[in-house]
Amino acid sequence: MKRERVVFCAHDRSGAVGGPYSWIAWLLPALRERGVDARALITTTGRSTNGAVAEALRRARVPYVGVALQRYTEDGVKWVLDQLRSTPSDVFVPNLSVPAYHAVRWVRRAGIPSVGVLHSDDAFYRGLQKEFVFGELGRRVNCLVCVSRYLAEVLQQRSPDAVKVRRIPYGVHVPSVGVMRNGGRLRIAYVGRMVEVQKRVTEVAQAFCRAAREVPGVEACLYGDGPARSSVERILAEQRLGDRVRFMGRIEPERIKEYLLKSHVVVLLSDYEGLPIALMEAMACGCVPVCLDIRSGVPELVRDGETGILVRDPGDDFVRAVRRLAEDQALWSRMSRAARALIEREYSDQRCADQWAELLRETARSRSGQGVVSVPRWVRLPAVNPGLAHEDRRRASVLARVASGTRRLLGRGLLQKAF
Repeated sequence: MKRERVVFCAHDRSGAVGGPYSWIAWLLPALRERGVDARALITTTGRSTNGAVAEALRRARVPYVGVALQRYTEDGVKWVLDQLRSTPSDVFVPNLSVPAYHAVRWVRRAGIPSVGVLHSDDAFYRGLQKEFVFGELGRRVNCLVCVSRYLAEVLQQRSPDAVKVRRIPYGVHVPSVGVMRNGGRLRIAYVGRMVEVQKRVTEVAQAFCRAAREVPGVEACLYGDGPARSSVERILAEQRLGDRVRFMGRIEPERIKEYLLKSHVVVLLSDYEGLPIALMEAMACGCVPVCLDIRSGVPELVRDGETGILVRDPGDDFVRAVRRLAEDQALWSRMSRAARALIEREYSDQRCADQWAELLRETARSRSGQGVVSVPRWVRLPAVNPGLAHEDRRRASVLARVASGTRRLLGRGLLQKAF
């Protein structure tokens, strides 16, 4: 039986956390178990190519090639094409790599279909849509997978020409036993990156402190790491609540369920999401979610009053939600069971992997020609999309470099005699 060869692109770094990182680390081994020859091209921040994703794939014996992040997008495009030329594939998945998406132009010419992935609802992913779903036909992916129902519905309403839109949510493992709650204590938890943009983590820390101070029996823990860590630690030190609100730091992915099974409530107050994996993992353990009511991802997981509680703000409304769960154990128990049942029924890792394997086999059947990728001598790209600018660093043209050098010389007074 033919094994479809599929090449995924991934970004990696030491201590990487977040949905797209953990998703690709478990999906590729699961696809290989289902007969798909899944492989990875990994670009790593920094000089080392041994990040968290690479380490997970190595342990799972998934073939991959890693390289330190290319300085310019054009170099990254050529590296991706070089790898695809030496490792023929039936399907190419650029995932969230901007150079890999730009490489789609040459991949299409080789007759190899491509599948993009929409992980979130922000400017970066809107930029990917504009360029590679609604842009020039020769640069479009053949299919786009959306991780949330909202993202898929918005795209389907726009009816992109020649691009199939599929919804395949993230999947998580459901433990055989869920969290138990005995006595009056209610332990609430945040699990994720310590960042302000999107996650609003200092507001989470302040909300935890207020809830612990105002609601009897409430204890709170924050798990994760990131640039806002020091701000969170400062807030907790200033509040002086001792063990009632603790910062626990980064937890190894394989141990996170151990800590979630000691919690009763999981909190997410993000501005936007795709489909939050940490929230799904917590719900799979029986933690009741209390989340800010946003448009993507969260509403399809948190059915207000059934599988969790949606709040309007991280202040009064959040404290009211925590108080309800602290004072009404029957309510907590009912929501805990419903949360676990929802994840097991609709968002299990087995269901997700099955859907991906089916899509990749279907897509591989549309491959045409010999599938031989050519690498251009010069990579010419369209103008940088503003939403992608942070990840799309271009090499300056010869004319621009000459003009820049001239300005520097003028600034030093070295060309004054010539003008």
